[in-house]
Amino acid sequence: MDISHNLFQGEVSEVHFANLKNLRNFSAAGNQLNLRVSPDWIPPQLVFIDLRSWNVGPQFPKWVRPLEHLSYLDISNSSISSTIPIWFWTMSFRMEYLNLSHNQIQGVIPSKLKLDFTASYPLVDLSSNQFKGPLPSIFSNVGALDLSNNSFSGSMLNFLCHKIDELKNMQVLNLGENLLSGVIPDCWSSWQYLVAIKLSNNKLSGNIPDSIGALSLLESLHIRNSSLSGKLPISLKNCTKLITLDVAENELVGSMPAWIGKRFSSMVVLNMRANKFHGRIPRELCNLASLQILDLAHNRLSWSIPTCFNKLSAMATRNDSLGKIYLDSGSSTFDNVLLVMKGKVVEYSTILKFVRSIDLSSNALCGEIPEEVTRLSELQSLNLSQNSLTGRIPEGIGSLRYLESMDFSVNQLSGEIPQSMSDLTFLSHLNLSDNRLRGRIPSGTQLQSFGPSSFSGNELCGPPLSKNCSVDNKFHVEHEREEDGNGLKGRWFYVSMVLGFIVGFWGVVGPLMFNRRWRYVYYHFLDRLRDQIWWRFM
Repeated sequence: MDISHNLFQGEVSEVHFANLKNLRNFSAAGNQLNLRVSPDWIPPQLVFIDLRSWNVGPQFPKWVRPLEHLSYLDISNSSISSTIPIWFWTMSFRMEYLNLSHNQIQGVIPSKLKLDFTASYPLVDLSSNQFKGPLPSIFSNVGALDLSNNSFSGSMLNFLCHKIDELKNMQVLNLGENLLSGVIPDCWSSWQYLVAIKLSNNKLSGNIPDSIGALSLLESLHIRNSSLSGKLPISLKNCTKLITLDVAENELVGSMPAWIGKRFSSMVVLNMRANKFHGRIPRELCNLASLQILDLAHNRLSWSIPTCFNKLSAMATRNDSLGKIYLDSGSSTFDNVLLVMKGKVVEYSTILKFVRSIDLSSNALCGEIPEEVTRLSELQSLNLSQNSLTGRIPEGIGSLRYLESMDFSVNQLSGEIPQSMSDLTFLSHLNLSDNRLRGRIPSGTQLQSFGPSSFSGNELCGPPLSKNCSVDNKFHVEHEREEDGNGLKGRWFYVSMVLGFIVGFWGVVGPLMFNRRWRYVYYHFLDRLRDQIWWRFM
């Protein structure tokens, strides 16, 4: 017998189980109803329970204890704020799916107990609670484990290196948003089935260990904001199936590895933001035809932007099936990426596969903006701000028809704003400030909808600026005439100097060369002058 959520519509606020003797499956997720049973209630032998978003708490439900055949339990977001009783951790689980996430469950999970998960690929989600203490090693034989957004602390050594000679079956591991510290242990060779790892937002230290390269099946690696240092291990290039690599906001150093573009042909997300990478952007990155998100902002990259960016075909074609981004570990979203879009930090998760973005801001890039960038017609965000880029804004910028955010501020761009920019009908964030742009802002409702700050620090005129273009043009004409006049005077000054030198030189030297009498008189004068000086000072 199944009870669907459709049975709980209208004004029903409580459900009583007293007469449900033959019930095996109970599913009524998302109704925000209250579950009220007597303390000594013994439920039927349920196999499947889905009560997510019900008000089951505040105490952990005692009626779970007699359920020997339970294989699916979801009481996430159910207002449970107590600790989990010890009897729960000693149950003989036949569990395929356990979700206690998004509650306020407290306490320490025991590490020495053994949970017997008989399912071939059990999923355990304890995320977004208030668990604390060391990481429990009792979950090492599950298929997917999410302990994120808790207060687990201490080293990962006992968890990762427990029974190091025993090959683990886990495929998804999420330990992000905790208080874990110390180095990342170098014993990943026991976890060769891992497909997705998330260690972001912890208090780790040291380098990314070499043994990470043993994970040949790895598709998603998140180690964002974890205080890591050193270089990317060269062994990482063995993880050729990588789709997402997010190592943003660490202290990683070295040049951008060219092998990223050679080895990760399926990569969709490359986020190396806010590290200390230096040198040029390798042209090999242009081989990443599936790349949809490239974030190299806030590093120390120099040289010019590669002209081969037009080969990033996933940014030029509308094909949302590109890449198999690993989005779900059980019930919780796994592959989320923080991006700076429209001047704000935005977290993308379920719609991540629809996003196309390039952020190269806050580096030391120079040279011109390649015209090839304008061929990435599906690009939604382009941020090249705070570099040393020169030259004009490419004329074809209007072909980026889906562009929503453009930031070219704090560079040395010159010339006029291309008229085609007024064709960007989706543009909702624009910043061209602090450059050397001049002339009239192209007319059109799109560009005139932005505030004056989007164009400040230039020599621009016209709406939305208060500067009148007719006055500005008159000033520029007079300024150019004055420059031309000053330039002409300057040129005549140098010409007169040259002519004066020639006339003076040949006026003296010429007669001496062609008239013998004048030479004799001139040399005799020099001899007498020398004798007078000699006798006067001797």
